[in-house]
Amino acid sequence: MRIKRFALLAAMALAVSLTACGVGDSRGSGTAATEAGDLSQTVQEEGGGQESETRMVTDVWNRQVEIPGKVETIICLGSMAPRFAAYLDVVDMMVGAEDSDIKQMSARYDYSPVYHDRLKELPSVGPGGGSGENNGYVEQIIGLAPDVILAGFDEAGAEELQRQTGIPVVSVRYRTQGFLDEGFYRAMRVFADTVGAGERCEAVLSYVDACREDLAGRVKEVPDGEKQRAYTGAVTFNGRHGFAFTYVNFPPFTAVNAKNVADELLESRTGDAAKTAADTGKAYIGNDGFEVDLEQIIRWDPDIIFLDPGNMDLVNEEYRNHPDFFQSLRAVREGHVYTMPSANAAGPNITYLLINGYYAGSVLYPEQFSDIVLEEKAGEIMEEMLGADFFEEMQQGGLYYGTIAIGG
Repeated sequence: MRIKRFALLAAMALAVSLTACGVGDSRGSGTAATEAGDLSQTVQEEGGGQESETRMVTDVWNRQVEIPGKVETIICLGSMAPRFAAYLDVVDMMVGAEDSDIKQMSARYDYSPVYHDRLKELPSVGPGGGSGENNGYVEQIIGLAPDVILAGFDEAGAEELQRQTGIPVVSVRYRTQGFLDEGFYRAMRVFADTVGAGERCEAVLSYVDACREDLAGRVKEVPDGEKQRAYTGAVTFNGRHGFAFTYVNFPPFTAVNAKNVADELLESRTGDAAKTAADTGKAYIGNDGFEVDLEQIIRWDPDIIFLDPGNMDLVNEEYRNHPDFFQSLRAVREGHVYTMPSANAAGPNITYLLINGYYAGSVLYPEQFSDIVLEEKAGEIMEEMLGADFFEEMQQGGLYYGTIAIGG
């Protein structure tokens, strides 16, 4: 227990004064990003040159956090943290869980069908959610005394929780910009470096790379002039929304280089946030989802429409109030409306992003994806990422694929 007591004292000192330093591009081949001190640095004892009981990690906000040399127990809070623990197969290290993971199994969280039975037995340490703010249950966390807290919090939230508990807080916050951008690779490697799961991390990222390359390779020879124009609506992003809520840099479209009609607004929606992230080397905090004018959708008149099936009650109510608007859209009249299950729930479900990429490809490029049986591909992705095929549970939970009738 000497390590844990030392770590608590060190964390309290760090809360008074933390030094930020930059981290370069974390994505790369092999294990380069987790070797040679790219993400962590062992703290040396003065004079003797012997390794001390702590080391330094740099989180997604470039915060330098001192943690035990060997982390054995963790708590995961907020956006992405429990999900990363599941992908890295370190859920057994968790000594507490959030209410959203304890109360019920929910297919909205891709790891829940696999890990709910284990998580529901753990003490509660927070309500869950992806706001980025500190919402941890401080007294419960202190009582459990984990070696490290991994949190999908913003910079201020991570600092606050570390100050409140005296326990090191490493932020792994990740918000998608496009399809699994550099921020995903970095956040995964920060988590893996903290808990000592580098080998598993690189195996997962290698599989993700293979999927990315496969998706992009299938469509690289398709001329832009032959691509169908697509719109995604009723997107779940910081809550449920109706038909006019759309998304720039929509990950499933980006994965297959699709023509997203909303991307003509890309620069105005995300330019400043993307530039800030690039300039500072910190996590991306932009908002890619937004409400668009109905008149704009009429002007776009997309060939294909994708809608989140979990929000169809909202869309159908809108249809009853404005049937003429919907019937003015060619895709609605011709029956080219498809489901696109939400990938977002306290951060993006990476398994669902990959599956959605293959689904978007099969709809928009049927010839190039003619060999893909979605249920089989989804099962493979789930097995690789989480160790089990839960495609049936996903669909039963309302996240299903197929054509959909508006107003039904």
